Amino acid sequence: MREENMSATKISSQSLGGAGDYIALLKPRVMSLVIFTALVGMVVAPGPVANWPLAIISLIAIAVGAGASGALNMWWDADIDAIMSRTAKRPIPDGKVHRSDAFGFGLFLSCFSVIVLALAANYLAAGLLAFTIFFYVVIYSMWLKRSTPQNIVIGGAAGALPPVVGWAAVSGQAPLEAWLLFAIIFIWTPPHFWALSIFKVGDYADAGVPMMPNVHGLAATKKQILLYALLLAPLGVSPVFLGLGSWFYGVMAAGMGGWFVWLSFQLLRTPSGGQGDKAAARLFIFSIWYLFILFAALLLDQWFGPILSGLLRP
Repeated sequence: MREENMSATKISSQSLGGAGDYIALLKPRVMSLVIFTALVGMVVAPGPVANWPLAIISLIAIAVGAGASGALNMWWDADIDAIMSRTAKRPIPDGKVHRSDAFGFGLFLSCFSVIVLALAANYLAAGLLAFTIFFYVVIYSMWLKRSTPQNIVIGGAAGALPPVVGWAAVSGQAPLEAWLLFAIIFIWTPPHFWALSIFKVGDYADAGVPMMPNVHGLAATKKQILLYALLLAPLGVSPVFLGLGSWFYGVMAAGMGGWFVWLSFQLLRTPSGGQGDKAAARLFIFSIWYLFILFAALLLDQWFGPILSGLLRP
């Protein structure tokens, strides 16, 4: 009880954070993934990028929009962040940034990023970015996260939109191929976060967040993870058949997808606790590498596709 009172005091304190604390509000690690996937969307879009300076400004605007979402998420979730060990040192529960300051900071950056993207790119990209911010903050953070174990399944749409926004920024369109990149991240998100929630199950229970392991149990969650891995493996290869990737990308995607399935199967077979937590942590870390390598292979394909494909021919 004393620790909770101390956390509440920190959250309500009128502290003045430094630049590093405000940068932390932007969730830099999440922002880096957004930048990377949005860049891939830009590069994979058909035709050369017509104006790279404006494309870079657009990419920065997308990154700022993602950071704004993170700041608003921390504003809303400050109470549960103070309870969970994984988030207790975030700027608001740690007493370094006041909640109202985080809200104003996030709201300003949200408006700024959407306006800049509209001016640097087009209204479609700006509209998609605005929807992404709204979906993450209102639909996911304010509604889904605390109300349903499907929170991360539906809420994952926000994290899956950056490549579509990037594609739209350079082309003014959001065709089926762009939504395929969205689908890969969308299907990747649940097993990624459920693996985390398995070895952080106590944190989510203390905070009252209805993650899948807390509501339906660890065994059911592991089965769901394997099911999503089995969906993700062929989906990850599918860009080859829409002309987005060469056989170099296909081989990389097939190998990474197969390993994702294998680690998910190993997690299913491992008893909960101890080694089970280690298996979940191993899958969680691999899932980060999976998405990075998949999108990096798409990027390399666009720049060095003929050479890389030639290396794989018999």
